[in-house]
Amino acid sequence: MEAIMLDRLKRVRLALEAEGANTLLETHPANIYYLSGFTGDSGMLLVEPSAVTLFTDGRFTIQARQEAVGVRTHIHRGGPLVASIGAYMGRKSRIRAVISPSRLSLAGWTILKKGGGKGVRWVAVDGLVDKLRAVKDRLEIDRIRDAARIGSEVMEETIRLVRPGVSELDLAAEIGYRMRRKGASGESFEAIVAAGPRSALPHARPTARQIGRNELVVLDLGAILRRYCSDLTRTVYVGRAPLRVRRWYRAVLDAQTAARDAVRAGVSTGAVDAAARSLLQRKGLGRYFVHSTGHGIGLEIHEDPRLARGQKVLLETGNVITLEPGVYIEGVGGIRIEDDAVVTPRGAEILTTAPRELLEI
Repeated sequence: MEAIMLDRLKRVRLALEAEGANTLLETHPANIYYLSGFTGDSGMLLVEPSAVTLFTDGRFTIQARQEAVGVRTHIHRGGPLVASIGAYMGRKSRIRAVISPSRLSLAGWTILKKGGGKGVRWVAVDGLVDKLRAVKDRLEIDRIRDAARIGSEVMEETIRLVRPGVSELDLAAEIGYRMRRKGASGESFEAIVAAGPRSALPHARPTARQIGRNELVVLDLGAILRRYCSDLTRTVYVGRAPLRVRRWYRAVLDAQTAARDAVRAGVSTGAVDAAARSLLQRKGLGRYFVHSTGHGIGLEIHEDPRLARGQKVLLETGNVITLEPGVYIEGVGGIRIEDDAVVTPRGAEILTTAPRELLEI
């Protein structure tokens, strides 16, 4: 196996030891990829003290051999995949196996428990691998940086297409098309394009509504490149922005700057959120900031750590996070500015490059 995979497995086994366990049954696709390189959509990974076994079905025989180099492959034929794992574990003894209960159905758990029998003691631990994934290695950071570059380029190109009469769906289609033309395998999430009063919906889906004059437009997009995600948001104004919109925009931009300035290894995620939130509060906009300041990104668009009110988790060197304060005023519109950042001992390294100042179109 590649050295990077061996190092990840070593850290997993140390984490298992800390939980009083010696085996991990991983069912989450992103974690399976992280520990084996397998990208198929049907598989489970069993990490034992001295072996790693990928359980999948016949559709993925060739793919598993090509991707999961150095991992034993067990091809299941017929019935639920968990039945094969249960039977395999039932032939062993003194297994203390970690499972993530939030990612296993009741039916799967019933089959697994019956197959494993009395020789397996199950240990319920959510997020064991997810926590390890929160700290990115150099290869992962380079991939996110490349995804952020594509996202930034597409953002700048899309902003140039914003004009009255263009629909939200038109712009969303352009975003997906342009990402793939630049080499992305897809979008990190369905792009948000929301104009006018709809921009006050933080997770608005694009519609056939046409952009009008004298209104805000929020664009939120992300690219997937070599499995890793980026995520950025910009807000533009179609026309000459009134004074109140300019003040709101400046407040959101200052809040993001305050959050960025608070970022460094050893600072709590709650403190970063508080830096943004307190600034908006002082500007009289606190009640319009209705979500957290950011989240981790990587193989998934939402990962650990979470930058939210009251969180005690400490940032670590190698975390990759978003910084995305916003205000949302019903009947008027919303403003959000979002960038991706790598946490370092000295502060935040910003990966996204699209202009942050208010653009009037």
